Amino acid sequence: MNDRIISVSGAPYDGYSRDTALESAARLGFRHFEPAFIVGYTEAFDETAFTSKEAIAWRTSLRNAGLNCHAFSSHIDLGFEDSATVLSGRMEFAAELGAKVIATNAAARIREATFLRNLEVLLRRAERFDMIIALENPGDGSDNVINTASQGVELVDRIGSPYLRLNYDAANTASHRPELPSFADDAILALPASAHAHIKDVRRTDDGWHFAPVGDGDVGCARILNALRTHSELPISIELPLRLHRGTDAQPIRRTEPVPLATIENALSRSLDFVRRTLDGHN
Repeated sequence: MNDRIISVSGAPYDGYSRDTALESAARLGFRHFEPAFIVGYTEAFDETAFTSKEAIAWRTSLRNAGLNCHAFSSHIDLGFEDSATVLSGRMEFAAELGAKVIATNAAARIREATFLRNLEVLLRRAERFDMIIALENPGDGSDNVINTASQGVELVDRIGSPYLRLNYDAANTASHRPELPSFADDAILALPASAHAHIKDVRRTDDGWHFAPVGDGDVGCARILNALRTHSELPISIELPLRLHRGTDAQPIRRTEPVPLATIENALSRSLDFVRRTLDGHN
């Protein structure tokens, strides 16, 4: 197996403390942790989560668990007037943790002009932080600047900055554009323009989309992982937001209580095994 970075997202650990999540991730065999600050996916937070004091606490906890931080998730719509200021602060915070990639959304199509103006500012700051902004496709069915891989690739090519890439997520595509013939094919198309990829799986049911261990859903993760073998340096992260599912309207629905830790660990352990085996050519 190569030295590809395989992180685990903090999203599966929604409802648990930072130290509990980090200790669990290390116990399962992960060496990298991707902090996740995603509205609707995780506990409520505000900008006080991104202070220097909090960065010190994160660095201490990561060090104590023997983990590193390569990627950081902090999804916002970059089409609002204050989005450049908000994401700049979170980029600075992520850099203090050692992150080289920050995943965020692009913008609703109706805010594309403001998004492009903000991007000019953000890419200058990304260069200062030596950090790649990795745009992720949404899963809520709305009209976004990036609805499919081809739109994301075209945007990255058009901007032409080494600090702008994709963080493509085929499980998001499943609920966002369910009419596509192959979610895996869409994700594979995005790989050459990506700096990072989220690997998660989802099953479609009568009441929406439910997240599942990697390999157990409808996304075609084995095909994506096999394609990743030709992109041997591309970092990935296993992201299983098990506390929520998406309704038939593709909107996230979060459970009142956290998922039992044993259930989270079982799903992550199975997912990590599937990912490693497939990347090694055994699935």
